[in-house]
Amino acid sequence: MQLGRTRRDFLRSAAGVALSTALMGASPLVRGVRAAKKRKVIVITFGGGARDQETFAPQGQENIPHLLHELIPQSSFFTQVVNQGILGHYVATASLATGVYETLNNFSSLPPEHPTVFEYFRKDLNRPSSDAWVVAPSNGFNRIGESEYRSYGQGLGARVVLPKHLLNAAASGSAADYQHLLRDNYENPLYTPQLAGGEFELQQLQMILKLSVDDFKAHALTVSSPDELSMYIARRLMQQESPSLLWITMHDIDIAHAGAYSLYIDAIQRTDRLCAELWKTVQSEPEYEGNTTLFILPDFGRDADEDSGGNGFQHHRTGDAASRTTWMMALGAGVREGAIYDHPMQSIDLVPTLGAMMGFSPSLAQGRPIKELI
Repeated sequence: MQLGRTRRDFLRSAAGVALSTALMGASPLVRGVRAAKKRKVIVITFGGGARDQETFAPQGQENIPHLLHELIPQSSFFTQVVNQGILGHYVATASLATGVYETLNNFSSLPPEHPTVFEYFRKDLNRPSSDAWVVAPSNGFNRIGESEYRSYGQGLGARVVLPKHLLNAAASGSAADYQHLLRDNYENPLYTPQLAGGEFELQQLQMILKLSVDDFKAHALTVSSPDELSMYIARRLMQQESPSLLWITMHDIDIAHAGAYSLYIDAIQRTDRLCAELWKTVQSEPEYEGNTTLFILPDFGRDADEDSGGNGFQHHRTGDAASRTTWMMALGAGVREGAIYDHPMQSIDLVPTLGAMMGFSPSLAQGRPIKELI
């Protein structure tokens, strides 16, 4: 696919990364570095999608200096990750988390139909609820941590933190001071789902994150976007709970739906910075340093400018190559550095790969393990 080849060529020249050739079929795992039971995985979904022309193309590279010059040289980079499912953020994230292209209504308060990676992880490895967490951007993601599949279901999923929901509850009468952080859905502003299930409650701030409501509110006043607030919560979770499986869904880029190109670019630049900051946190936290694998991937792309059926950067409705073809980087424990892989893969390949890396069996996932990572 042309998008993947072009992205590969950009990276070779801009980041100075050598393309794997003869080594592409070999396993990148460094055997015996850490015991398998100590392996930790963090997944960041680059929510909202970003096109090559605002990121990896020459005219967009200035927007991703951290990804390009700091993270990619340390990573295995996959240039052709194709999403063949529904291009809506909740349903696409649910597909990433189950390894199956989910078909639920994107604007619904429903759990995924198939078991999630968190349920496989906890059931197969007998892990407690404190070992799997999701930090999600909006109230629409409150059901992402746990399916209703009969063999899994209630009690085996991840704990879900919705920072916007927490802030709205904490702010109460002073919510006007936080409006820039509380807008919940860029694609459909009228959508306000019912909250139910295992979402993190305000009273758990102090108990689990060791953070008072007043301190939480004070910190919220210092950040400029919902994703910055999400990353703050994620870092607190890493410090206090040290989960082995942490999933963070970014969402600032989806401001593109408002039609303001400058805000879309700002969000790409911010997401680039936050991804690098989280990797630095991994290196500085004793429970994570040296034994953590970080995955960063968009849920999908956005429409091409030349497609008459779309709205360019603003939406992701056409199903063209620009909206379906993205990328993924993996870095850290067990990953070969400075490798670029051109072959097509599917976004649903993530869950089987995590299962192979961490030792659980995602039996209902429909993707395939990525051979370069196992």
